[in-house]
Amino acid sequence: MSNHQRLNDGMRWRISGRLKADQSQVQICREFNLTPSVVCNLWKQFQDTGSIERKTGQGRSRATTATEDRYLSIIARRNRGATASQLSRDLYAATETRVSRVTVSKRLHETGLFARRPAVCVPLTSTNRRVRFAWCRERRD
Repeated sequence: MSNHQRLNDGMRWRISGRLKADQSQVQICREFNLTPSVVCNLWKQFQDTGSIERKTGQGRSRATTATEDRYLSIIARRNRGATASQLSRDLYAATETRVSRVTVSKRLHETGLFARRPAVCVPLTSTNRRVRFAWCRERRD
């Protein structure tokens, strides 16, 4: 199938109707801009089951439930400075569900929240700050 688009039910029925009318699969592929495997699988499904409807429950299941998503957004709102990794650990401690930091940030984005990104710089000590400030004063004059 071109661009990995899903066939809607209307297109599926039109294809199956043309296959029943003895139009070749190659012609249908060209007309609908599909790969031959899509048309072949659709025809096999129609011959086996008599229907071309998509089966329910197909696709990858979500890593988190709706309740866990709500929990993530609640703890993210309570602790605005938490990183996605910290929120992932909090979720595991509460629900025994392991999810990656990427999954956590995606779930927060769905609710309009964003996890804090950890800083990459090294925090300066008070001595370092004092020395830098003295260096800047010398160069300023």
